[in-house]
Amino acid sequence: MSHSPLAVIHPEAKIGKNVIIDPFVVIEKDVEIGDHSHILSHAVILDGARIGKNCKIFPGAVIGGIPQDLKFAGERTTAEIGDNTTIRECATVNRGTASKGKTVVGNNCLIMAYSHIAHDCVLKDNIILGNASQLAGEVEIDDYAIISGGSLVHQFARISKHVMIQGGSRVGKDIPPYTLIGREPIVYCGINIVGLRRRGFTNDQVFLIQDIYRTLYTRGLNNTEALRAIETEYVPSVERDLILNFIKSSSRGIVRGSIDEL
Repeated sequence: MSHSPLAVIHPEAKIGKNVIIDPFVVIEKDVEIGDHSHILSHAVILDGARIGKNCKIFPGAVIGGIPQDLKFAGERTTAEIGDNTTIRECATVNRGTASKGKTVVGNNCLIMAYSHIAHDCVLKDNIILGNASQLAGEVEIDDYAIISGGSLVHQFARISKHVMIQGGSRVGKDIPPYTLIGREPIVYCGINIVGLRRRGFTNDQVFLIQDIYRTLYTRGLNNTEALRAIETEYVPSVERDLILNFIKSSSRGIVRGSIDEL
C-alpha cells in the first residue's frame, strides 16, 4: 500500500496490495479496499464500504454514506463496488437498509460525476451512469445499460439489459431490454441498435428484437394480447425470453410506445 501521511485511515480498515491513497482521503474502520485500487484526494470511504480490485475513486466521492431513508435505524449494511469500476468526482453511493442490506455497483462500471446511487440499489456489470444522474432507492439496473446525464430514476424502477436512456429523462416505469428510451415524457423510441452491434449481436438477433417490439408496440394490442402473441409467434430464444420474462415480472408497468409508431 502507498498512502500519503496526510490521509486519515483507520488502522482496522482492510486495504489490499498496491493500493494508492492520496492526501486528505478519509477511510473509516469497517472498510475493505481491493488490490491495485486508487483513492484520490478528498474521497471519503465510510463504514460499510466494500471496494473491489482495480477501482478508481475520484476526489469528493463519498462511498458508504448512511441511507437518506427515515426508516433506517442504524442497522449494519454495506455499499459494495465491484472490480474495475470508476467512481468520478462528487458521486455518492449510500449503504443499504434492512430491505436488502446492501447497495451494489457491479464490475466494470463508470459512475460519472455528481451522480447519486441511493440505498439498496443494485447495478450489475458494465453500466454507465451519466453525470448528475440520480437513482432513488431500490432501483435495479441490468448489464450494459447506459443512463445518460441528468436522468432521474424513480424508486423501485427496473432497467433491463442493453438499454440506452436519453439524457435528462425522468424514468418512472420499468424499461425493457434492448430499448432506446427518450423524449418527454419518456417513450420507447426503437431498439438500441448501435449498442447491440457494438456488443456483437448478429443481424438475425437485431431483426428478431425489432420484430418483437413491433408486436408489442405497433400492432394495437394491449400488453396481455401482445405477450400472448410474442409467446406463440416466436420460437424460444434468449432474446425473446428475456423480453417476455421482464415484462411479465414488471409490477410498475413498462414504458409506453411512441405515438409516432402507434
